Amino acid sequence: MMIQIDDKVVSSEILQKKFCCDIVQCKGLCCVHGSSGAPLSAEEAIILEEILPKVKPYMVKAGIEAVEKQGTSVTDTDSDLVTPLVDGKECAYVVFQDGIAICAIEKAWFDKKVDFRKPISCHLYPIRVKDYETFTALNYDVWDVCAPARKLGENKGLPVYKFLKDAIIRAYGAEFYEQLEDAEKLLSSQKSE
Repeated sequence: MMIQIDDKVVSSEILQKKFCCDIVQCKGLCCVHGSSGAPLSAEEAIILEEILPKVKPYMVKAGIEAVEKQGTSVTDTDSDLVTPLVDGKECAYVVFQDGIAICAIEKAWFDKKVDFRKPISCHLYPIRVKDYETFTALNYDVWDVCAPARKLGENKGLPVYKFLKDAIIRAYGAEFYEQLEDAEKLLSSQKSE
């Protein structure tokens, strides 16, 4: 089922499915596996160019080399703008701490070196966004590497959208988030009738 809020069409799974990242279990595999890098907007590609000098100290040598060779963003085989990869594997902006993949951009953000947290596609995951001519679709993406997150979300009773509150507000504003809360309440009341 889909729910429309303004020009956004939202999958009801975002309101009903449970999710909570369990990075200790998954080791940040979403930043390592996949056929291309993280989706970027044109604006984000420009931001990555601008902040690279401040993010570089957080990056590993292989990531820096990938960015120097490919650029701060690349166009993938689907003609989408994405982050570059290291040897076709992890995102160039990945660093490993205790065997867990984390984002160098976000580390710089936490240290208040940059104002940009990370690509919104990463921040919103497992929501995937697709822009169409007259609307934007928000869908719940199920990926096997996130099985621990689904299990932890179930244990906590935490819906996807609540787990992603900060990211959703960053992307679409507090009013949109409140409308998601209202939609979830409505769905829950319909289920109980």
